[in-house]
Amino acid sequence: MKDKTLFRLILLLLICSFAAQGHFNSYPKFQIWNQGVRINYSVYGKGDTTLFFVHGWCLNKTYWSNQVGFFSKRYRVVTIDLPGFGSSGKNRKDWSTAVYASDINTVINQLHLKKVILIGHSMAGDIALMAAIKNPVKIIGLVGVDNFKNSGHILTSQEIKSNAAAINEMRRNFKKVAYQYFGQSLFYKTTNPIVRKRILNDVARTDSIIAIKSLEGALNQMKYDESRSLLALKKKLYLINSDYIATDTSVFVSKRIPYQLFSIHASGHFPMIEKPTEFNLRLLQILKSI
Repeated sequence: MKDKTLFRLILLLLICSFAAQGHFNSYPKFQIWNQGVRINYSVYGKGDTTLFFVHGWCLNKTYWSNQVGFFSKRYRVVTIDLPGFGSSGKNRKDWSTAVYASDINTVINQLHLKKVILIGHSMAGDIALMAAIKNPVKIIGLVGVDNFKNSGHILTSQEIKSNAAAINEMRRNFKKVAYQYFGQSLFYKTTNPIVRKRILNDVARTDSIIAIKSLEGALNQMKYDESRSLLALKKKLYLINSDYIATDTSVFVSKRIPYQLFSIHASGHFPMIEKPTEFNLRLLQILKSI
């Protein structure tokens, strides 16, 4: 997910959204730690196949409520708070994509999960991709949600400089930058105002130091050719992307990366929240295919 402009790169990583708070029964759990950090997680439903939902920047596991309620009737469902967000620990210095990927695999291994389908939204696309490459036997499928929209694009030196300037601006006034660029670019014209308000409030309440460091980690990952990682995956990539920003599939075709794109219209960056019924049906199609 490597768009050409600085703020699109940043905005596509910003992912906080409104979710209805359903009431689901989660299994009793023990604590899971990775590199000294506690990972908050929930497990719902039963089944040989596990749907493992991974949020991105400023989000938390409760934002998959619409999916938990629907899919836990047929599958085991796992949701986590990535360290630094939600109720997971924050006592870490390394917020890179690689470390976040190790968090996912730690949970998979600790819970003894065998047939796992990772569903990663926005920034979590690259996190899930790296986790799947590192754990090819247990992870049998990868689904990106509004990401991998410009795979194959490698950041230019000018884009890297622009990213650094934007990070510095965030350090000076995190809330202002988040509201200005996030709020103006990631919503569709019909996005519910309540959704908008919830998202912006959640971004503003995020620990800005951790948010910026994790954003830097994601941007550093974008210095490399994402298509190489997609080829290393050796599995078909499934995408559920909103079409408010088009998905460039040319690199998938030119490099023969197996993929299938499901588009959702009239939704912003958060199709699983803005159009949960359509999103769930699309994901159900993917699951049947896998």
